[in-house]
Amino acid sequence: MGLLTNRVERSEIKPGDHIYTYRAVFAYSHHGIYVGGSKVVHFTRIENSSDTADDEVLNLSSSCPTFPDCGFRQPSSGVVLSCLDCFLKNGSLYYFEYGVTPSVFLAKVRGGTCTTAASDSPETVIHRAMHLLQNGFGNYDVFQNNCEDFALYCKTGLLTLDRLGAGRSGQASSVIGVPLAALISSPLKLLIPSPVGVATVTAGMYCMSRYATDIGVRTDVIKVAVEDLAMNLGLGSSNEGAVVVAQPQASNRQVAG
Repeated sequence: MGLLTNRVERSEIKPGDHIYTYRAVFAYSHHGIYVGGSKVVHFTRIENSSDTADDEVLNLSSSCPTFPDCGFRQPSSGVVLSCLDCFLKNGSLYYFEYGVTPSVFLAKVRGGTCTTAASDSPETVIHRAMHLLQNGFGNYDVFQNNCEDFALYCKTGLLTLDRLGAGRSGQASSVIGVPLAALISSPLKLLIPSPVGVATVTAGMYCMSRYATDIGVRTDVIKVAVEDLAMNLGLGSSNEGAVVVAQPQASNRQVAG
């Protein structure tokens, strides 16, 4: 993969891959898990959702002329099975990288394209995606529980312990990181008169803010079995909002060389 783009051809993706495509002239990206057979499982906002953030909206009345099961979902669930064509919507296909080195992660111009965390096996990834297709992934939230969060969980099984802090999504971290870096670097204008110097410092702080929230380096993440996920997302009938006790993911700090 290049530093500027993760674009791939359809023949290059395999079942269990985390893929994405850009919407609205690269304004945001939509993520999903390729499960084979030209099918993608992904997480969307249903059209009656009050969330107005720019992300995918599930049009419940849409139909695919090629695949009869395209658009399958459970009632009131935003997890949907789509064919690859409907997922891409004439956009280009991109591959989300796992196990990248910190230097590669920091060199990426844009968030939401890679993580230092290692991926689980394709069989495990597909099992999680299909289980969530039947059981849901909770309520959509642009910063805490979006399409990229869904794909990241399917690939790694990791959830954040702090439900009020930053989510797992690299794309959301980028949105937060830009104003944060600008705010922190503002006082430096008095010490660094050169606009180029201030821009360099701001860019560095932006990259570091993204890196600090990456699930591959965070310490507030746990490995949660997909069968126990409902309680962690507040869907359990008897233990709503409870967190299943799980061992911290010690191996998530390991990155590919």
